[in-house]
Amino acid sequence: MKSTVESLSPTKVKLIVEVPFEELKPSLDAAYRSIGSQIVVPGFRKGKIPPQVIDQRVGRGPVLEEAINDALPKLYSQAVQDNQVKAIGRPEVDVTEFNDKESLQFSAEVEVRPEIELPELTGLEASVEDIAISDEEIDEQIESLRQRFGSLNPVERAVGDNDYITLDLSATKDGEKIEEAQATGLSYQVGSGQLLDGLDDAVLGLTAGESKTFVTQLVGGALKGEDVDVSVTVTAVKEQELPAFDDDFAQTASEFDTADELKADVRTRLEKGKRLEQAGDARDAVLEKILTLVEVPVPDGLLTDEVAARRENLDQQLGYSGMDFAQFLEGEEQTEEEFDEDLKKRSEDAIKAQFVLDLVAEQQELSVNDQELTEHIVRHAQRSGVSPDQFAQHAVENNLVPSLVSEVVRGKALAYLVENAKVTDASGNEVELKTLLPDGSYADPDAVDVTEAAAEETPAEEPAKA
Repeated sequence: MKSTVESLSPTKVKLIVEVPFEELKPSLDAAYRSIGSQIVVPGFRKGKIPPQVIDQRVGRGPVLEEAINDALPKLYSQAVQDNQVKAIGRPEVDVTEFNDKESLQFSAEVEVRPEIELPELTGLEASVEDIAISDEEIDEQIESLRQRFGSLNPVERAVGDNDYITLDLSATKDGEKIEEAQATGLSYQVGSGQLLDGLDDAVLGLTAGESKTFVTQLVGGALKGEDVDVSVTVTAVKEQELPAFDDDFAQTASEFDTADELKADVRTRLEKGKRLEQAGDARDAVLEKILTLVEVPVPDGLLTDEVAARRENLDQQLGYSGMDFAQFLEGEEQTEEEFDEDLKKRSEDAIKAQFVLDLVAEQQELSVNDQELTEHIVRHAQRSGVSPDQFAQHAVENNLVPSLVSEVVRGKALAYLVENAKVTDASGNEVELKTLLPDGSYADPDAVDVTEAAAEETPAEEPAKA
């Protein structure tokens, strides 16, 4: 077999392949066996019919067609390997010439990974925002902690904002009760907006035992999105009493003896969280920086598939949440044209990032060991709410393991870039990343070389399809 490569664009090539007829013999024999097992010829057992008899009964053409269809994928793969083509996706194959018992010629156009010239990877400069912790943020954390230890006390007065109430709901449409929209004994905090539009306004001012009817739209069921009448009856009113933030509270709610110690711990925890956020911002900033320094052509077919996959994922998420695309656009304050443009841009950036990180991994000879893959599977399982064994089985059954390996390798490539970059905050201070631990604290730089914070996740905009 002879093959040559013709470049059609930076992201597409054309393979031209010529195959002597004798190289088709294994596929031709397989075609005769296949067809011979499907037909009945008096005097011959199934599967034992001579080729010349099959030619007489079925014709040479169907045999050759099946043989060529069997041979083409193997011949194409061999041509890709021989010419070291970095193919992406499915090729467009065209049989250009076929002479029985002489030769087969075909061409295959396929998208390829573009050739990328990386800049110097040491000393890339990027900037992130300063870490800032406000008194308001600390107060919010303390307030949340006080609410966890608060108590609900019944009151004999009208419902007010932030009260906790027990209520019954009954929805009707044109006077007919909607069976799936009936509820009793629901607990609800006024002002949370977690049930129905208009409910907060309806219950304000009511006392236990009083009812009110209002018009709203259901968020699910057969009448989703339609106006219905909802009768709400308040059966109990409670207000939350919060404990004072003092030393006694600190001893009850934490391992600390004083309120000052607890408050200092809250600040420390916020600081650690901010460091991790800053590390994530640094990772994204370094990746964005390198993408501005390289020219990365994006294959049209790959981009089309990526956009389609992302849109499909979004549609599934909207379906789970009970929201349609129009409502989503309204919430995002985007037109459909703006959304499509933004989706295309994010898809392009994700593909470019994939190409760059794959090349960095190749140049640095990065690999994945069993422990790293296992840890990555555990993180995926935790995010998916399933056991690691279940997720691993799903990955094997759906051939997702290569994609998971690629995610880890790209994460390590990004960690390499971040480690060798110079990242500063808005005040000009260098951001320490090499010794940042996954909990937001710092390791002893002389005792351990830590890269988990940068490698913990793959890029923020990982392509939907590897």
